[in-house]
Amino acid sequence: MALILNIETATEVCSAALSQNGKLLSVRESASGYTHSENITVFIDEVVKEAGIALKDLDAVTVSKGPGSYTGLRIGVSTAKGLCFALDKPLLAVNTLLSLANNFLTSNLSRGLGTQTSNLLCPMLDARRMEVYCAVYDRELNEVEPTAAIIIENNSFEKILKSNKVYFFGSGAIKCKPVLQHPNAIFVENIYPSATSMISLSEKLFGEKKFEDAAYFEPFYLKDFVAGKTLSHPKGMPLA
Repeated sequence: MALILNIETATEVCSAALSQNGKLLSVRESASGYTHSENITVFIDEVVKEAGIALKDLDAVTVSKGPGSYTGLRIGVSTAKGLCFALDKPLLAVNTLLSLANNFLTSNLSRGLGTQTSNLLCPMLDARRMEVYCAVYDRELNEVEPTAAIIIENNSFEKILKSNKVYFFGSGAIKCKPVLQHPNAIFVENIYPSATSMISLSEKLFGEKKFEDAAYFEPFYLKDFVAGKTLSHPKGMPLA
């Protein structure tokens, strides 16, 4: 149906994937830290060249909209919007947690889900201290609990854990494992956001013509950005 460029920079992973009719054509990805500003345009250039297409041939550009890293989101969204304006192409946006859940479902690690329809998915991205960005989905990726920033405590998710097995994964799940001690809480490692897990989601959005207004679109930060303040001596002299 569509030739789509997918861009993921919401976390420490920098990723660009080109897809056609919902199938992966080429991908470039790095999880070596926040080097997105240096890598993302290079990755985009490489995936289109590898697929033998020109940027003007694209039908749309999709960006992972957040929540996630403030700087990473700015880089991804500004890159996607710049391409859309320059090429006169529509912009699509995918919730980063939804994409993360989709990555889990398409991985070999999801085999433990079995056939129980009550099993739930909780993708988590690390925020500060014991806070995470998370959402809860069923195995069909229908939203059960909306995206939120929450502080993890012993009784977090108590209600849904009573009657459902919940699979926790993503960078935020690691620090929650010692706190969420419940027999229905299952923790899965090595699941991270990727442009490849955006492909089926962006294809669906394109088919439904759920385009964003590129002029006014902003990342889904979920929380306001808080910059650190420089400490000073009482007389106004900066501390070393």
